[in-house]
Amino acid sequence: MPRLFTALEIPRDAAMSLSFLRGGLPSARWIDAENFHITLRFFGDVDARTADELVAGLDRVRQAPFTLALRGVDAFGSKKPHSVYAGVESSRPLDLLHAEIDKVARRIALPADPRRFTPHVTLARLRNPKAEDVARYLAGRGDFRTPPFTVGRFVLFSSRDSVGGGPYVLEEAFPLIGSSGAREAAQAGALLEPAFR
Repeated sequence: MPRLFTALEIPRDAAMSLSFLRGGLPSARWIDAENFHITLRFFGDVDARTADELVAGLDRVRQAPFTLALRGVDAFGSKKPHSVYAGVESSRPLDLLHAEIDKVARRIALPADPRRFTPHVTLARLRNPKAEDVARYLAGRGDFRTPPFTVGRFVLFSSRDSVGGGPYVLEEAFPLIGSSGAREAAQAGALLEPAFR
């Protein structure tokens, strides 16, 4: 069964800026730049039939493209930090996209994601870090930000059952077009092979 999640890809320029944040944290296992993403909704291990229903539901999500920017660096796990990440500037279109995808998941009875939606790009997983090392790392990178970039699609990734960080496989891409006719035209020209159909 594939372990599935929807995400936004990070464009090359922003990924390059993120890669400059690597280093300076001894306990870190850094994420490769090609695996940077913003998770929208984690679905977990899904059987083929449910995956087909999920793809069909995601294909009906309608939203226009929008812009995003990354800003700031922080850590998850206040007393025992387990990862460091780049934050995402507040975005109503991003919140609406997340809500639509969550509705699709609920319609096909996928379990709710117990975590609150906190858009971010994971930079590194941490193993038994010293709190002072993490604090020093964050203090030196708090002014991080990228120029705004356009989000033109969201994607469905699969991953292996591992400790996280990739590699991820792109299963489907869903253009943000806003109208069904334009979406159908975009999909007709897409070179992506459907994974579950």
